[in-house]
Amino acid sequence: MEKIISYPISAIYYLLFGLTLVIFHPIQWVCFNVFGYQAHKKTVDYMNFILLKWSNLLGTSYRFENIDEIPKNAPIIFVSNHQSMYDIIAMIWYLRRFHCKFVSKKELGKGIPSISFNLRHGGSVLIDRKDSKQAIPAIKGLGEYIEKSHRSAVIFPEGTRSKTGKPKVFSQTGLKILCKNTPSAYVVPLSINNSWKVFKYGFFPLGLGNRLTFTVHKPMKVSDFDFKELIEKTESEIVKGIKF
Repeated sequence: MEKIISYPISAIYYLLFGLTLVIFHPIQWVCFNVFGYQAHKKTVDYMNFILLKWSNLLGTSYRFENIDEIPKNAPIIFVSNHQSMYDIIAMIWYLRRFHCKFVSKKELGKGIPSISFNLRHGGSVLIDRKDSKQAIPAIKGLGEYIEKSHRSAVIFPEGTRSKTGKPKVFSQTGLKILCKNTPSAYVVPLSINNSWKVFKYGFFPLGLGNRLTFTVHKPMKVSDFDFKELIEKTESEIVKGIKF
């Protein structure tokens, strides 16, 4: 029954979602090219806020836990499991004061109104997952950027989203590069639950009535750990917080 009900609701939702991306694309361009970084960032923040509101039509709700534990005025490396595009939309809005920059696959850097523009110009990095020679310096540059700016990087060590909520094997390389180039950073593990359920039927129709939870775990200062211990603790905290 849920799937049948979802067909018309999903159609309306996708129409509003697409219109939002198309409308905000030229707004982003003007803000970035005329008014600079801060204006562009605020445009992206509020675009994602609107996208979250449209998802309420699906009965989707969001809860972030322990945000106040995240250190301020320091570079942050958010490390999280990955379940759907709503992970990113929610993080951009709810963690907006940390200026999240993402490690994303290069395919997202073109062809998608608003999203591709922001990834190319908003401080995130686009990597070719099949080409380590390109990926390593890109991630290194992101680490150096957040070290100087006291902003944040978001990395999903699974590489691709989990379609069932069950975490995949974590890759250490990207996180290791970030930590090496951001010595004053804090690693903040983040567990995401139920995001995958929005796409449990595929991209159409969408799942209804899901409560997405984002749990922030205890921050760990990079300089207080050797890398092996840091990655083990980070992965353990994330996995413990996932319900599957």
